[in-house]
Amino acid sequence: MLTAGVDIGGTKVLAVAATGKGEVVAERRQPTAAGPDAVLAATAAVVADLIAAEPGIAAVGVGLPGLVDLNGVVHYAPNLPGFVGVAARERLAAACPVPVVVDNDANVAALGEVLHGAGRGCREVLVVTLGTGIGGGLVINGAVNRGGFGLAAEIGHFTVDRDGPLCACGERGHWEALASGTALGRRAREWAARGDAPGVLARAGGVVEMVTGHEAGQSALAGEPDGLAILAEHAGDVALGLGGLVNILDPELIVIGGGLVHLGETLLAPIRAAFPAHVEAASLRTVPPVEAAALGERAGAVGAAALARTLVPSP
Repeated sequence: MLTAGVDIGGTKVLAVAATGKGEVVAERRQPTAAGPDAVLAATAAVVADLIAAEPGIAAVGVGLPGLVDLNGVVHYAPNLPGFVGVAARERLAAACPVPVVVDNDANVAALGEVLHGAGRGCREVLVVTLGTGIGGGLVINGAVNRGGFGLAAEIGHFTVDRDGPLCACGERGHWEALASGTALGRRAREWAARGDAPGVLARAGGVVEMVTGHEAGQSALAGEPDGLAILAEHAGDVALGLGGLVNILDPELIVIGGGLVHLGETLLAPIRAAFPAHVEAASLRTVPPVEAAALGERAGAVGAAALARTLVPSP
């Protein structure tokens, strides 16, 4: 039996058809549309496309970034304009020929990694998705913890600098505003504007306003000193948040996913080097390892497909 999983991000929609073992047999991707109506219509269309290609799909799971409650209502999504009080599950269920479940994107990424990825065999896992924003998934005692109202683990939205940059949600100094992929782009533009990032700037055609996190990441992967320095500074802010979360949660494993995971060790190595300094008594305790999501950028889509299996009666 196959199920479909759709991961809706701030810049792209990734949809897969997957087996019960998490094996992807079909994949579709496209840019994220603008506005709730367009996003949900595009999601229904990509699901229809997958079902046409793989008629055995029995259910679909969808991961959305933001405050998604236990009924699949998106109360707020700072990186998806217009998603305020949107009954996403209800609307998608009406548009799709198979049962639909909707959850937070990082929750489904956590489920994917625990069932099929880096978190297999672990019972206490923190999954952090670094992309347009920062999402979080908490696996506690072997199960994804959704909180009392389904809105837990909005880890990107705790304040680390009250005078820091403005977050997409409207607050200043949230971890997301300092350490997301969007923040990496802002940091790279600041470096380029003051003349400290020639390699990054060249990749954007010499136009500061065209510099994004993509150019910074490509520069770092190429070993250019400015790209590596920008990424190291960025990794320090990622590490700051991770240290605080370890002090609160004491996970046995931290899994990094999301769009920035393609940078691999170029990003993870400086994060690992920096974050123990923010962990209480790091030299006197076990500091959890930091690993890349084994499912890569597919973690959310594969996890959403796994969640969809809960809608299908056991044979």
